[in-house]
Amino acid sequence: MLYSFALFCAISGFSPAAQNTDYTAQLTKLADAAQRSQGHKQRNQYRNPAETLQFFGLTPNMSVLEIWPGHGWYTEILAPFVKDQGKLTLAQFRHNDGSLKDDRSIFWARVSQKLAERIAEQADYFGDVAMIELDPPLLLPLQDEQFDMVLTFRNSHIWNEDGNLFGTLQSIFQALKPGGTLGMVEHRAARLSDISSSAVDGYLDESYIIQAAQMAGFELVASSEINANSADMKNYPKGVYALPPTLAMGQYNKAEYVAIGESDRMTLKFVKPKE
Repeated sequence: MLYSFALFCAISGFSPAAQNTDYTAQLTKLADAAQRSQGHKQRNQYRNPAETLQFFGLTPNMSVLEIWPGHGWYTEILAPFVKDQGKLTLAQFRHNDGSLKDDRSIFWARVSQKLAERIAEQADYFGDVAMIELDPPLLLPLQDEQFDMVLTFRNSHIWNEDGNLFGTLQSIFQALKPGGTLGMVEHRAARLSDISSSAVDGYLDESYIIQAAQMAGFELVASSEINANSADMKNYPKGVYALPPTLAMGQYNKAEYVAIGESDRMTLKFVKPKE
């Protein structure tokens, strides 16, 4: 007997919108791709990329902005995932036109250039990746409702230290389409009470970052413990940088810090309201 597609859906409970909504297996495969270094793949156990991106609701047809990709740890997964149906744009560190003076900015400008060169050299893998810059608090050139999703991994504490957290969140809000998603992963400070926390170098209070995002216009729709680490005591002499992958204490207590693993992290999903 022949059924119309609509009748088949009604009888079977089949929903076209529900098709292919779980991309965890595809993302896991990309996280283990041969194009990724062993060092990058070893961090999958701490950063849980497939589960994190699935939680944010990433789909292959999205226009995605990744903020400050650094050495391309997430870019290696995002770019091939969206290259056929969607579009990846990287908000790189500010280009060094000779005016950069501090060592940190110069270093990250060099890292951004190397990533751009690698993407161009491996275009078959990465696809056509667009490049803009984030010079906090501004995205350059300015972006106006361009993206379905903006992703930022462990960057917010830097913007906060420089006094640019709120302004940068406002720029991200403007860059998102109405209904678009901001996915954020950040080092989480120790919570002492409902109104206080202990935030050594590199950590941010979860309530604080949520309130900052809400002030910028975002709505928090979900949070996850995917990237939590209860072994992280958050009381180290060099803060979060004592832990892998930085290991800023050198050989001092290195085995202890390696055993702890990467930091305890909040994983937050915000949306830009449609109206």
